[in-house]
Amino acid sequence: MSVKREREESPSPAEDIFRSETIEHGRSKFIGAFSAKLSVQALQRLPEFKEAEHRIAAWRKRSRQRTLVPNQNILYDLGFDDDGERNAGARLQNILTDMDAEGVLVVARWWRGENIGTIRWTHIENVAKEAVWKYQTAARQAQKEREAKRLKQEEEHARAKLINDLQERDYNIFTMRNMLATKTAKLHDTDVVPPTPQKPMDYTKMSMEVLEKQDKARDLTIAFVLGELNKVEAEQRLIEELESTQNDWEDAKEQQEETETNGPGPSTPKQ
Repeated sequence: MSVKREREESPSPAEDIFRSETIEHGRSKFIGAFSAKLSVQALQRLPEFKEAEHRIAAWRKRSRQRTLVPNQNILYDLGFDDDGERNAGARLQNILTDMDAEGVLVVARWWRGENIGTIRWTHIENVAKEAVWKYQTAARQAQKEREAKRLKQEEEHARAKLINDLQERDYNIFTMRNMLATKTAKLHDTDVVPPTPQKPMDYTKMSMEVLEKQDKARDLTIAFVLGELNKVEAEQRLIEELESTQNDWEDAKEQQEETETNGPGPSTPKQ
């Protein structure tokens, strides 16, 4: 006998209930529903399941009990309800365990007085697996969206910090150039020629890649200006040392000339 499957819209990741497509086999009908949040009773009492002869259920939820053994596997509260379809609840529980799903799974079956034999187990398991799969697919998608949002927030934070750092470094570079101009003028005894102020760059319109390149460029600029400052300071120290040596030499020469002019000072008489 042919099996008719009615198409149903896929659930939104925000929904609490994830339903399978409907399977019809003769007069029988099967629908699976899974929820990670609702209780067993809430899922079994869905309005669309009201006329079903069987509302088979199973659940697998994390236990509030905690093991005393470190790194022990998570404990689960397990259970099932055949609801008149003998051995069906255990099959649903196995599906939850095999698919590592946490929540409540219900399969509604409309019997309508026609026996279809063991094929019912296939239909029960198929709609059950599909409901769980739809939930897990939506959960993975939601996790990806959360991860993407987190990464975006981190990137925006890093971007804002980098922009602020670049603005501060531009100011520091300008200050260092002013210092270099002042020291250079002092070294050569000339007027100070301050650097031309640059128009502030609009970093907010740059991509992260361009900002990182700008940051590396600032590293090179700072290294260059520091190098120039070190050269000027080294020259200034050398000049100061030469001037100090010259002054010491001139003082010594003046003292010698004074001694030669005035003669040696009076000697102290012997006692």
